[in-house]
Amino acid sequence: MNKHIKLPIIVAALLLATQSFAAETRGAGSTFVAPVMAKWIDAYKATTGDSVSYQAVGSSSGLALVKKDSIDFGTSDMPLAPEELDRLGLMQFPIVIGGVVPVVNIDGVKPGQIRFTGQMLADIYLGKLKSWNDPAIRAINPDIRLPNTAITVVYRIDGSGTTFNWSNYLSKVSPQWKASVGEGTSVEWPLGLGGRGNDGVASLVALVPGAIGYLEYTYALQRLDRISFGMVQNSAGNFVVPDAASFQAAASSADWKAAKDFHLVLTNAPGEDAYSITATTFVLMPKAPKSRERSAATIDFVRWSLEDGKTQAATLNYVPLPSTLIGLIERYWQESLDAPTVSVSASAKR
Repeated sequence: MNKHIKLPIIVAALLLATQSFAAETRGAGSTFVAPVMAKWIDAYKATTGDSVSYQAVGSSSGLALVKKDSIDFGTSDMPLAPEELDRLGLMQFPIVIGGVVPVVNIDGVKPGQIRFTGQMLADIYLGKLKSWNDPAIRAINPDIRLPNTAITVVYRIDGSGTTFNWSNYLSKVSPQWKASVGEGTSVEWPLGLGGRGNDGVASLVALVPGAIGYLEYTYALQRLDRISFGMVQNSAGNFVVPDAASFQAAASSADWKAAKDFHLVLTNAPGEDAYSITATTFVLMPKAPKSRERSAATIDFVRWSLEDGKTQAATLNYVPLPSTLIGLIERYWQESLDAPTVSVSASAKR
């Protein structure tokens, strides 16, 4: 008798597992947003019982996967132009703001101690400054004892929104960088070592004495036993420590209402206290989803993250979006989605 009942039990279990998997909202993309995304997913599951999975594979891969309809939402730290979004049938909106910081492995240099100008960072990544005791570096760091150690440049080898914001900033402050390297999720690096993801860059910088790299701020904070982050001179001429307050100062100048499809980059923003390499993570979704139910589930998770996930974001030194911007985003959903998968919440009605 046992043989006759085992098969139905197995089939029922497989059906339940398949239903559970099908109900899971799937996202992928930016490693920049991965730390807070993990917190949001856990808290959302605990609050609603609904499951969300996220693969931190880089902004370029996130875009590629959402274009192939392999996931429900992609994330990228590089916004797409409205014309590109129209061509691809996608919509785009911000979800959180943070910062990209220079990190170094220099013996005796403490977090937030070393200063960089934008031109200096460009010259280092162009290979023009080769040693940490170069006169150009010592001139703006007279209080630090910098060693005669070779500089090893570290960069991302995967398509990365973190790379986009870093190279976009360097293009704004260095004509030579703009002309010879430019900006993008991937660029032709003049020299250096490549690491995959923010974790890969952090590991390489920690491993190589004299190394410099760039990381999302939360990743830098996680490695302060081995690496240090630096201050960057802003457009007002001030050297600003990266933190949530200086990211917020940069974000305060953004005119999101005037930006079609939220196509806005925050690097080199004006303001006395603004951090120079402030960045935004954007969500990418189809305007005409194949499954209204899956699209609605994705919107529900994103709305929860925007409205109820602010504590998790702030704890990790990201900047949660203000309620006025969340209202703009919710109206954008109503206007952009071909299928009526969302309802306007109270914040959007205000």
